[in-house]
Amino acid sequence: MQETPFCLRVGHLLPYSMSDSNTTDFTNPSTFILLGIPGLEAAHVWISIPFCTMYAIAMSGNFTILFIVKTEPSLHVPMYYFLCMLAVSDLVLSTSTLPKTLSIFWFNSREIHFSACLTQMYFIHCFLAMESGIFVAMAFDRYVAICDPLRHSTILTNPLVAKISLAVVLRAGMVILPFPFLARQWPYCRTNIIPHAYCEYMAVLKLVCADILVSSYYGLLLALLVTALDVFFIALSYTQILRAIFRLPTKEDRLKTFGTCVSHLCVILAFYIPVLFSFLTHRFGHNVPLQFHVLMANMYLLVPAMLNPIIYGVRTRQIRDRLLRLVTHKGM
Repeated sequence: MQETPFCLRVGHLLPYSMSDSNTTDFTNPSTFILLGIPGLEAAHVWISIPFCTMYAIAMSGNFTILFIVKTEPSLHVPMYYFLCMLAVSDLVLSTSTLPKTLSIFWFNSREIHFSACLTQMYFIHCFLAMESGIFVAMAFDRYVAICDPLRHSTILTNPLVAKISLAVVLRAGMVILPFPFLARQWPYCRTNIIPHAYCEYMAVLKLVCADILVSSYYGLLLALLVTALDVFFIALSYTQILRAIFRLPTKEDRLKTFGTCVSHLCVILAFYIPVLFSFLTHRFGHNVPLQFHVLMANMYLLVPAMLNPIIYGVRTRQIRDRLLRLVTHKGM
């Protein structure tokens, strides 16, 4: 479905004709205009309530995870180091988008500087790639812990954990680095209005009036080489984990061992399912309503950041016990 173009006139967003768009002639606009959730402008204030609530839960929950792991020596092991990385990634992802989104919803502050837009784009996609890599590292940790438990501490040493963490960060930073540089070189000669709540790569790509085949294929290549490869390694790890679990002698042992993986599986599904939906909608979902797509694009950055600390807090006994001790101590 073809999107209706808009322009900014006297502080209001009004439809404009194609002849108006043809007179627009610029290479790099000084600012972009973010529409928020197109078609749902009248409900922006109401939509901001669950968004703000999820953001508050994500912030408090992830900071709590970081505090508990830092102050509890027994949690200074690879699984919780990776969990801290996941918490930091969630904090950056939600903070890089939601404050601007709320400013659109509450104050109609739709402008974002060109450089700020490219910076936001980089942080969003960099930390999404980083989070995907963290899930692979956590799956590897679970694989070693279940399939070779006696050697877990000798295989996943602190130096190896540091190298894995550095590799996850460097990979994400390097593969996403071309995004803002490509975006800065594109000519924007149609409009500077983004029908989105933040500067998402594909949303900005649609404003370009040059041949974007290389940029489009690079984004597709990243989706295949980063996300698809990560999903493959996670699936491979859990295939070996399930084989090891089914070889255990009793049903009780199988359930207990599988229970240690449930938290990780839940956060993986909460992350990859919305990401996959957004990717497929961009590529093939031409009949999906724009407002639904933008709403889901916001949700897949907020919902995992909110759910991850809750899932780990409920499912992980060490974190749950430490949190209860903190609450009990403060209540005394």
